[in-house]
Amino acid sequence: MGKEIVIIGGGIIGLSCAYYLHKSGHQVTVIDQSKMDGGASYVNAGYLAPSHLIPLAAPGMMKQGIKWMFSDKSPLYIKPRLDLQFLKWSWAFNKSCNQAKVNKAIPVMKEIAVLGRDLYNEIKQEEGFNFQLEKKGLFMLCQTEHMLEEEGHLVDIAVKEGLVARTHSAQEIQQMMPNAALKIAGGTYFECDHHTTPDEFMSELKTYLINAGVIIKQEEKVIDLAVTGGTITAVQTDKAQYKPEEVVLAAGSWTSALSRKLNINLLLQAGKGYRVQTKATTGITYPSILAEAKIAVTPMNGFTRFAGTMEIAGINHTINTNRVDAITQGVQNYFPEVQLTNEEKDAAACGLRPVTPDGMPYIGKSAKCKNLTLATGHAMMGWSLGPSTGKLVQEIIDDVKPSMNMELFHPDRKF
Repeated sequence: MGKEIVIIGGGIIGLSCAYYLHKSGHQVTVIDQSKMDGGASYVNAGYLAPSHLIPLAAPGMMKQGIKWMFSDKSPLYIKPRLDLQFLKWSWAFNKSCNQAKVNKAIPVMKEIAVLGRDLYNEIKQEEGFNFQLEKKGLFMLCQTEHMLEEEGHLVDIAVKEGLVARTHSAQEIQQMMPNAALKIAGGTYFECDHHTTPDEFMSELKTYLINAGVIIKQEEKVIDLAVTGGTITAVQTDKAQYKPEEVVLAAGSWTSALSRKLNINLLLQAGKGYRVQTKATTGITYPSILAEAKIAVTPMNGFTRFAGTMEIAGINHTINTNRVDAITQGVQNYFPEVQLTNEEKDAAACGLRPVTPDGMPYIGKSAKCKNLTLATGHAMMGWSLGPSTGKLVQEIIDDVKPSMNMELFHPDRKF
């Protein structure tokens, strides 16, 4: 007999949870405070990327972040502020930036990313979806020999983990993208990665869920959670009250504010990312990350998207034009013939990605609440890990053996 389940959050994580929980026979209601047509689930680079093995909290990242703090055009911008949650997060982030933790994270990140990639393929086949899903791999394009050497180390790590990856010369990459003018020293190539057009999948998934009987409440904000004896008894929104048997908290960057109502203090910061795109012909036919500039380039269905930057500056949707300019200039440095127009730059959008101190998501149950499952904190990997997170949440709620070891994702872990 299925349970009544409320999922708070209607982004890629929340909808993926809804998909697998519905498939498992539960009655699911999704509540989201937005119109569910924007934000991180819609403006991301669309990568399904097992290649992204190294979490954000890597050795040297805090030192680099402090250097970048003085430029709002830098790839990672951490805005200093006197906020207790931010200070706690920063302290834990600094402690997490060590090689031992990264080494432990690498095989786990690979496993959950491969699972996510394969589940996208499975959903597409099973439901007859038409969203773009291309298996063209991912380039890391480098302008310096130093960066090429660094990226070569990541290829070695990926190959050890059983992924297909290799290094290419500038000439070889130019041959693979003959219609794009390239200014690079060479690059690495991860054949294991796939890519999508996010809007297409989100649209098809929402339509599927509604037709399947999942209730989706848009523009409805959760304002309180009633708890008795460590169990959520009611979810109160600005429009209604719900009394589910289980609650999934997948509200992205807003999760920590809601979790504190349950005395669960999740360390989580919003990391703003930007995207600019063009319908003009670019000649870019392979997804590529511009290694020095930290900009993602994706040939999507009908347009090319340029996405990047991580701005940790609290919850806000303000577009910083300096960061948009940094993306467009960065793109031109690698692809000299790609010139984005003022109209395209003015149409830039942003999304907030929830970032944990160690770069690993929170997936699982806290000891402080019996009928709550957390699913958040995926940082830049939310799109890649949507279906795998949804599958794991369904396995947790159904109390069956999970598809993988989830120890590193535990919401109560210490930093």
